[in-house]
Amino acid sequence: MSQDLSAVSDPSTPVPDRQRPDGWRELFRKEDWWSVWIGLGVVIVAYALFNHGSNLGWIAVAPAKWNTLSELGGQLSANAGRYLAQAAVFLAILTGAAAILGHRPRAFVPSFALIYLLSGVIFAAGAWSQAQRYNLEPPLLALGIGLLISNVTRLPRWLDAGFRVEFYIKIGIVLLGATLPFKLILWAGPVAILQASIASIVTFLVIFFTARKLGLENSLAATLGAGGAVCGVSAAIAVAGAVRARKEYPPIAITLVVLWAIVFVFALPLASRALHLPAGQGGAWIGTSEFADAAGLAAAQTYGGSAGPATGIAGTAQQALASYTLIKVIGRDVWIGIWAFVLAVISVTRWEKRETGGKPEAKQIWWRFPKFVIGFLGASLIVTLVVRHFSLPDYNRLVKPGFVAPITALRTWAFTFSFLSIGLTTRLREFAPAGGRPFVAFTAGVLVNVILGYVLSVLVFGHYWANLAP
Repeated sequence: MSQDLSAVSDPSTPVPDRQRPDGWRELFRKEDWWSVWIGLGVVIVAYALFNHGSNLGWIAVAPAKWNTLSELGGQLSANAGRYLAQAAVFLAILTGAAAILGHRPRAFVPSFALIYLLSGVIFAAGAWSQAQRYNLEPPLLALGIGLLISNVTRLPRWLDAGFRVEFYIKIGIVLLGATLPFKLILWAGPVAILQASIASIVTFLVIFFTARKLGLENSLAATLGAGGAVCGVSAAIAVAGAVRARKEYPPIAITLVVLWAIVFVFALPLASRALHLPAGQGGAWIGTSEFADAAGLAAAQTYGGSAGPATGIAGTAQQALASYTLIKVIGRDVWIGIWAFVLAVISVTRWEKRETGGKPEAKQIWWRFPKFVIGFLGASLIVTLVVRHFSLPDYNRLVKPGFVAPITALRTWAFTFSFLSIGLTTRLREFAPAGGRPFVAFTAGVLVNVILGYVLSVLVFGHYWANLAP
């Protein structure tokens, strides 16, 4: 991994005083805070436009569904001005932030231009009408292309300036908060929240304690556990920073998340179909057991599409998508902030105290707590205030397309930048020293998670999911 994860330091090394941000200057000298300002800025601008009868959709452009290359070419030609404007806005904001954070604009600009162009190609591939059939979801495709390039060719080192893995994912997480207003969590209902919470806690504990039994460090065990318990990449990076994991640990967790996510894209719909689960139950099982949002959505769509009299599968495609969304996108993803805070506290007060023998400093919890989680909560609060007087049908009809959808599109761009950067900065040979123990620990959590997901979705709460009103 490149220096993008260098801020995730060796847990055995105390933070020198000169590296500790002082006072208000921290608000402009840390990548975490810049992700908050950028993400919340997007949400506030989106709200201002929505409040005046407009939206952010013009600048949040992305390829629409296409069947032929000529159709795609026509789309790109018609929207060329929008893409140029979008690229210019991304470039201006991110270059300015990178310069303040100490990166040279002369290196960042061409590097980010490469990231944006490749991401555009990836988006276009993901919008192909047959993309779902071949699992060409933009984030997963971005990771695969990045890994292929970085492990087959040798990129110039100066290009690393734009491969800001954490910066892009942190901005994406803040924007993710805008899609999860607190009222939406209430709309999800106690069953969805309870099932998601059980799955998150049990999966984390299984992976963590299995990893510790295998002799892995607390910080690696926690990073692996978060990757399996919440939403994969985002949680792994957030928790790695909270527990000061070594820089090579997040890529290990991310690789395992993506590996099993790809397996489950195919395995879970096939297993659900073999068991003739109602669409709502199948979607809930997928939401409880999948590790990546994009992969899980593809799996839920696949299974939902098989519902109907011809297959004997009860329910509708909308039920599969609704149950998946309630469990995974709402119920489990909100655990990012919870795990980051809890593990930061445990790391400071227990793990590092045993390692150093010194008295823990309470301020350490604040220094290392992922500040972008505050942005995530702030974005959620803003949207919560916006939708406080809306019913769920009105939210889906008015707020979601006019306010939330453009933010979601920009979030997907940010996640694609991050996944592509992960691939472009990851050398598979760097994983060799870790051996097979991380795989064994994570896989133990995978097995427990799949069984637990089935029990909860079919045996315990099966009636609720089978009769879910989408």
